[in-house]
Amino acid sequence: MADSPRIGCLYVDACTDEQASAYDWCQEAVDGAERCALSSVEPTEYDVLWWHRDELFDERTLDDASALAAYVRDGGSLLLTLSALSAVEPLGFEPVAPDATGWEEVPEPTGHLWQALYEDHPIHADYDTLRVHTRGPGVTIPYARYESIAPQSGDVLASTVRGDTDVVKQMSILSWEPGDGQVLGVGSSVAFGQPTHDVCRGNRETLIENGLAFLATDERHPLTGRPKDIDTFGQLRDRLDDDPCRPSYHVTSPANWLNDPNGLIHWNGRYHLFYQYNPAGPFHNTIHWGHAVSDDLVHWEDRPVALTPSPDGPDRDGCWSGCAVDNDGVPTVLYTGGRDKRQLPCIATAADDDLTAWDKDPDNPIIEELPAEPEVLRTEHWEGEFRDHCVWREDGTWYQLIGAGIEGGGGAALLYESADLRNWEYQGPILTGDRDTAGTVWECPELLDFGDRQLLHISNYEDVVYFLGTYEDGDFDVDRRDKLDHGDFYAPQSMWTDDGRILTWGWLPEARDVSGQWDAGWSGAMSLPRELSLADDGGLCQRPAPELTELRGDTTSYDVVRLDADDTEELPVESRSFELRATVRLEDAEAVELSVLESPDGEERTPIRYTYESEITVDRSASSTDPQATGDTQSMRVRPYDAPLSLRVFVDGSVVEVFANERHCLTSRVYPTREDATGISLSADGGRATIASLDIWELDSVW
Repeated sequence: MADSPRIGCLYVDACTDEQASAYDWCQEAVDGAERCALSSVEPTEYDVLWWHRDELFDERTLDDASALAAYVRDGGSLLLTLSALSAVEPLGFEPVAPDATGWEEVPEPTGHLWQALYEDHPIHADYDTLRVHTRGPGVTIPYARYESIAPQSGDVLASTVRGDTDVVKQMSILSWEPGDGQVLGVGSSVAFGQPTHDVCRGNRETLIENGLAFLATDERHPLTGRPKDIDTFGQLRDRLDDDPCRPSYHVTSPANWLNDPNGLIHWNGRYHLFYQYNPAGPFHNTIHWGHAVSDDLVHWEDRPVALTPSPDGPDRDGCWSGCAVDNDGVPTVLYTGGRDKRQLPCIATAADDDLTAWDKDPDNPIIEELPAEPEVLRTEHWEGEFRDHCVWREDGTWYQLIGAGIEGGGGAALLYESADLRNWEYQGPILTGDRDTAGTVWECPELLDFGDRQLLHISNYEDVVYFLGTYEDGDFDVDRRDKLDHGDFYAPQSMWTDDGRILTWGWLPEARDVSGQWDAGWSGAMSLPRELSLADDGGLCQRPAPELTELRGDTTSYDVVRLDADDTEELPVESRSFELRATVRLEDAEAVELSVLESPDGEERTPIRYTYESEITVDRSASSTDPQATGDTQSMRVRPYDAPLSLRVFVDGSVVEVFANERHCLTSRVYPTREDATGISLSADGGRATIASLDIWELDSVW
């Protein structure tokens, strides 16, 4: 190690064999390294302290460690490896201790799965892959990791790779910046006392050398999963900006994981969109509430994380889905708090008019027991499948729907009443479903009032099913039922705007595997805002919010395109960010096909097909050459059957969002790998077809 720093290698009482092996290596590699007892060390004599520990952590070992904590906060640096990672909580650097500690047998090569956001971190130098094995197979080694929960103030730099398998929830390399100091933690796969093969040994030694060298400098790597200012938001987005699959005009988180829209509210003239967010990486774990705001539904700004799990609270494991209401001028959110196997309703009120800070009620949870009748479904993971909230006020009384599963049956939307949003009385289910056709558990229920008729939608792990009918006195009488979207769309939530419209957003989950999402550094997007209303015949209408026309840029237009049988018309537009609007008449053709994201040779292409059977399909079999991407076909039936098809298609990176006849929606996620997969073409099968009023607009970014 060039320009060897002064390194203090810490131990308690005496070095174990594992510590001796690690510190022997360090003293051979670094001239300025020496062992020092934790009880007598003078931290300021060293550039960096390294505490490597294989014994399970005992807080009593830190009885005399106040000098160590002060040293770090005053600008010192500390490397914690294996079980020593657990010291971050008693030292006061982190309120949440690693939840997984012990010894484990490693049957395959094991190491670290680096986050794409941190691949340029100095301790990851000299590696050309995100997957770095640092331990060989066939050994039993100690570890300390975050698994079921994530740190509250630290950044997760890497998770775990075992052989060829990414284990994203085993978070093993972390960083903190307490006070003016720096702490790095490497909780697994860096044991020195057992033999391993040369490649793993070299990777392990490089990792520790890099960590010690970095900590011995004044250098900082400040990116964080919990950004507080506009500059950091911009840095995160810039890191991901060159990804052609990253949507630009659909709302995304700055990085990492996004799922359900939450707490939608039009407040003081601004649109607030909260969402489920994991700051630890692009995977679902320890959910916070992310936050974005807009003045016009077109241009969006990132805001700091709004809700964070409380280490000692009922939401320790996650602040899950919820909604926002105006309680006599006080913005209030109700959300599901998760801890261990319990998930119960919690409440928080806004601490400022910008809705950037929230005060949680000290009496949370506001409902402590599950209803007795019908009996709520118990599973391996939960004492009761009971979560997600829809709240409204009527004639001075608050009403709340909570999604649930029922023992021996299907899903249910359970109704509660309250006078004050805090004391709730159970009324029973307004609607239940059978297990086979409506899903075992109903998540994210929402009741929308259109005057004479009401709409209830639920999410059942696979689809968003809506019921149109009449809601009265706690019962929902169903007239018709359908899907809100027939593709990659889930857990929608709505907002009532100041001008009386209902706007709905849904989560667009990824259609590529866990490793593909990890490598990208982000996961999840929001749908476009959809304006919901009822048609003259009582059916549901879904239209893109009219404000979105402000995104339109360069235009290519045709009054009419006539296609003969087996004709293909290549359009003079190459883009991965556009809106297409057209009226399609099949004439005597069997089908019309609009192909988007098409490479010149057709190796990659996504056909959107409209058939004489009034069916629209999105065929993803050739959408991507990436084996991590899904390649199935999605479809939906379209009404009315005897009229031309009114079609609007929005393509945005990996999003293809289709609106048909202002009634039906099908959203697909596709991941072209070729830079030239930007073409658009039209074709007809088995006869003639006419495409009228065809317009294509390039669309700008919303950020």
